[in-house]
Amino acid sequence: MSTRIAFLKGHGTENDFVIVPDPDNTVDLSPAAVAALCDRRAGIGGDGLLHVVRSAAHPEAWAMAAEAEWFMDYRNGDGSIAEMCGNGVRVFARYLERAGHVSAGDVAVATRGGVKTVHIAKEGDITVGMGRALLPAGDVTVSVGGRSWPARNVNMGNPHAVAFVDDLAHAGDLLTPPPYSPAAAYPDGVNVEFVVDRGPRHVALRVHERGAGETRSCGTGACAVAVAAARRDGADPARTGTPVTYTVDVPGGTLVITERPDGEIEMTGPAVIVAEGVIETEWLENALG
Repeated sequence: MSTRIAFLKGHGTENDFVIVPDPDNTVDLSPAAVAALCDRRAGIGGDGLLHVVRSAAHPEAWAMAAEAEWFMDYRNGDGSIAEMCGNGVRVFARYLERAGHVSAGDVAVATRGGVKTVHIAKEGDITVGMGRALLPAGDVTVSVGGRSWPARNVNMGNPHAVAFVDDLAHAGDLLTPPPYSPAAAYPDGVNVEFVVDRGPRHVALRVHERGAGETRSCGTGACAVAVAAARRDGADPARTGTPVTYTVDVPGGTLVITERPDGEIEMTGPAVIVAEGVIETEWLENALG
């Protein structure tokens, strides 16, 4: 490690991230180091960490280098690896723009969930092409306290269980993962969304994210919720040939999700860089004990 490591802090609808620019993939970010950096009391604080690496420099992304120069090596706040983070991609793109690596317009970003197309508006929000949703067959149930609900299994490059409830308070404190069954439906754990209706094609959610607990927003979760709500409401763009758009309120703001007839899902929302600085490696070494 160098003596000091540059970092930034950003958020998308209050889903917040530590950003570590590392184009040549030289910074050793162990799970314990990520967890220490994301600690809200003893570290910088964040729901996750965005490790910014050139695709050609990372063994998990070099095969995507011809399509996307930059790889979002995303880590959950507990240090575990995640396939994809929708809010994180927007913040990642905002960083690339701020650093002068890209300009407004279309940008390709490599993720463990594949290459994502991002559109950076000259002013305002960022739109991410989130890919297609997969809807695995089989019944799923999620529970909190003495209540249980059927949930829709939706995969957005990472797994989601979407449950429609009468009141968001029924989700409980979401400090621990809500139990689900069958266990075989999600062998690596799952993000669980609890959803209520706000109006026509307008819903609100609370979410427990794997490795992070309850977060203020979840981009892939908002997409999964929009798809689940559309199917519940009898809307399938692939069948009708008409795009479907849902407004999804999250605790940290609002996202707009559109599912196109070809199955592609677009998510539009804000992305903000709020600070930058340096990490003292002496502190990090002491934090790791």
